[in-house]
Amino acid sequence: MNFQTGEWVVHCTHGLGQVKAIEERSFGDNTVPYYMVQIADLTIWVPDDENLGKRLRKPVNEGEFKKLLNTLAGPPEELPTDRRQRNQYLVEMLKDGSAESLCRVIRDLTAHRGHRSWSEYDSELIRRVKKTLIGEWSFILSITPLDAEVEMQKLLAQNAK
Repeated sequence: MNFQTGEWVVHCTHGLGQVKAIEERSFGDNTVPYYMVQIADLTIWVPDDENLGKRLRKPVNEGEFKKLLNTLAGPPEELPTDRRQRNQYLVEMLKDGSAESLCRVIRDLTAHRGHRSWSEYDSELIRRVKKTLIGEWSFILSITPLDAEVEMQKLLAQNAK
């Protein structure tokens, strides 16, 4: 098992949470440990299987996180103009669950919106990804989510210049 009760973790979809319990569950002949993770008012159960690293990770340390923030202000990558291709590209980018991927998706989608409209998928994806990054950001740097969001907007605005 990679995590302990009480440890803070980042879930790839739901963001920052805390491991509240570890419980073994049996399915036929297989017994698998599950992490009970509390994320705000949401409780999720995450199996400790071969995909755990893509679902849960420890928050990035402060020094590494500050380096990652430069990604937000860096030059964006051009996204496919075709909605389906763009969706597939972004999902693939987020598969590793890393904070760097979150930063890249936010940066690139924000730049994409500068000269094209967003699809409903784009809007929902950036909302979810921003929420995840801001939760981790405010936790790591001990600031309010609003302060993290304001700083994010400042960094993203550097690309618009």
